[in-house]
Formats: sequence, C-alpha cells, structure tokens
Amino acid sequence: MHKTPRLLNDAKMQEFIRNGYITLQTDLPAEFHRETYQRIEKVFESEGNPGNNVLPRIPSIQQILDEPTIHGALQSILGPNYYLHPHRHCHFNPAGSEGQNMHKDSWSKRHHRVRWAMAFYYPQDTPVELGPTGIIPGSQYHNSKPSDDLPGEVPLIGAAGTVVVVHYDLWHRAMPNLSQDRRYMVKFLFTRLEEPDGPSWDTAGDAWPQENDRRQPLWQSMWDWHRGNTSPLANGGNIKALLDPHEATALQATYRLDERAIPALIDLLADETDTVRMNAGYALNAIGKAAVPALIEACSDTRETLRAQAADALGDLGRQATEASSTLINLLADCSHAVRRNAIDALGVIANAPETATALAPSLTDDDEWTRRNAALALLRLGPQAALATTDLVTALNSDNRYVSGKAAQTLKRIKTPEAQDLLMDHLFTARWCPETSAASRY
Repeated sequence: MHKTPRLLNDAKMQEFIRNGYITLQTDLPAEFHRETYQRIEKVFESEGNPGNNVLPRIPSIQQILDEPTIHGALQSILGPNYYLHPHRHCHFNPAGSEGQNMHKDSWSKRHHRVRWAMAFYYPQDTPVELGPTGIIPGSQYHNSKPSDDLPGEVPLIGAAGTVVVVHYDLWHRAMPNLSQDRRYMVKFLFTRLEEPDGPSWDTAGDAWPQENDRRQPLWQSMWDWHRGNTSPLANGGNIKALLDPHEATALQATYRLDERAIPALIDLLADETDTVRMNAGYALNAIGKAAVPALIEACSDTRETLRAQAADALGDLGRQATEASSTLINLLADCSHAVRRNAIDALGVIANAPETATALAPSLTDDDEWTRRNAALALLRLGPQAALATTDLVTALNSDNRYVSGKAAQTLKRIKTPEAQDLLMDHLFTARWCPETSAASRY
C-alpha cells in the first residue's frame, strides 16, 4: 500500500532531466536492509537467482517501493498512475568481478521523453570497492556511446537502503568488485501509463533556468513536456548539423529546428544510420503538432523503415497526434513486424477510445512476440477504455509470454467493471504462487 507520496521539487526534477538519475534514501531502519540482504543471500544459496520472482520470493521489498520518498519520486517522473512492470531482477556482482561494459538496456524504443524508468535498490552499504552501478550523467540522450563532452563515469555509491531512479536509456554498467564481499542490487522497471497534462511533482511554477550550455533547448523541451506544455521552441537551426558525426552537436541541432525542416526530417526518417533516424524523430517531436500531417502521409510510404519510424514519431508526439489514430489502426495489418509494433505502441500513447481496444485486441495473439507485448501494454494504457477487449484479455492471462499475461492482469484491474474484476480474481486465486514453498519445504 503506497503511503502519501513525498514529491520531488523543481530543482530535483531539473536534476533528473539533466543527469538522467536521482539518488534517494528510504526511511526504513538499517535492520530492515540487513534482513533483506540476508534473505537475498538465502534465496541465492538455496535456489539461485529468483529473477522476476524476487518480489513474491521476498515480499518485504515492496516496502521499499511504497516508501513516500521512492513512490513520490516515481510519481513525479512518470505520473500518478505509473506501472510496476513484471520484469525485475536481482543483480549479483561477485567478489573479484571485472564488471561490465557500458550499455543501455533493450526493452523499449530509444526515446528522450520519459515513459520508462528503472529503480536500483541496494540492500547493503555500497562503496566503490564493492562494484556499484556506474553511470554517465546526461548520457540518456545519446544513442551512441557517450563521448568526452559528457562527465566521466559516476559510481552509484551509498548506504544500505539507497535507491537510484534512472532514465531507462541512461548508459550504465556494473563496476568491478574489488572487495571480498558480494554485492546485490534489485532492479525494478516502471512504465508511464498516462501522458502528462501538467506537472506531477511539487512545483513552484518555475521556468527552466537559463544556463550557458548548448543542451539548453533539449532540457527546455523535456521540462515543457513534463509540464504538459507541447508548444515548440521555434529556435530555428541548421538541419545539416543533425548529420554531424559528433553526437553532441547533432543533439544541439535536433532541438533548434522549426516547421521549415519537416520535409527534410521526414526523408531522414528513412536514413540508413540509426542515430540519424532517431535524431530526426526527436526533431519532429520537438516541432510538435505541425509535423503530424507529414508523418501521417509517411505511414503509407512503400519503404518499411519510413513507415516504422513515422509510426514511432507519432507515438512520441503523444496526444498531439490524436488525428493519426485511424492511420495507425490501418498499420496494424502491415506486413512488417516493426511497423506493427510501433503502430501499436503509438496507439497506446495517443488513443483514448473504446474502438481502439477492439482494434488492438487481435494483436495479443500476433505471431511476433514483441507485437504481442506491445499490444498488452497499449491496452493497459487505455485503462477503462479497454473494456471491449475483456474477453481477449482473459484469454491472454494464459499467454505463453509472462509479460503479456502480467499486463493483461493489470489491464483487467484497471478496467474496473465487476465482470473484469471477477475474472481476474478467479485467475489469480488459481495461479497463486506460494513464496514459502521450496525444495526444502514442499508443504
């Protein structure tokens, strides 16, 4: 049960937008974290890594997520109805490990706007010698490995009970464990379910501070979006800079373009280079609603790449692209998996009508796994508007994909009709998993 959230203030939200992470401390006593560490040790010794079952295996960890500071930070960043995704993992860094290479996780499309986030919980004191997670501040906006224009690696050190909320696309790694002790970190994944229509943190109505930094337009655009303001910055700019091999220069150009650049940006959505395609999408998002007609037209292009990128850009525009709903529904029959996935994801973000649920429901049984996953998330985002898909969602409870079934269950909860609630409870009582049952204690 969530307690009253302790929301972030303007300064902390600005810190998150700049750096892509924020470090927090729970109010729980040290003994709680010692006991949690010991329970994790016991599970690892007797069963191995519990993976997605870390929470039902050690239910007390839910208290971390319910803490006012943690719940408040997640609500501030992802909105009041954020979703605890069924994927979670206990990361184990053994004594003497060499650590990992810098990387981004790969569960979502690369977007600057925050619809996905992670939380890292450390149950033990974690100095740098113990091999904490290392991150590069500000790297969430970089598609390629960050260059020297960003700060160097920062270790996420802290006392037991430290929780770090990070932008999903922040570059990170497990650092070398130079000690003789084990290091554990429990990672949770969260998803935004509703587009921002105003600040979800404790704001004083402050404007973004003027800074002598070329990333200012990017930060300003993110700040405005979180506040529900989708007005374009209209700075003007040079589209050629979007192609600069130095990514920091390209990012600077991305958020300075205006409506005159739309035709050229549409062409760049089909570029052979991933980074160029993504930067073109970011630029169209920053331009805003004026880009929607051209993106709708691009959805009927013969090039698969352009259709897929156009659908993705429409989704990133959010409610500004509502008029594209019928176009995106037509793309659900596209022969391309990539196009279908992106169209489904976009519909979950921009649409809010019962007929959308009817159109999405067949995709729960698509032959492509990620299409099925996206359909389940899109219906979850529709919430009560997904009621027309109740029968399909009940079938999806028994999907062979754990994430489709998990999201289907949460969607039935959000639908809130008596029928949906009864069907969900019947399923949950049948599927209930006992966290105390193990090879050592079967009954």
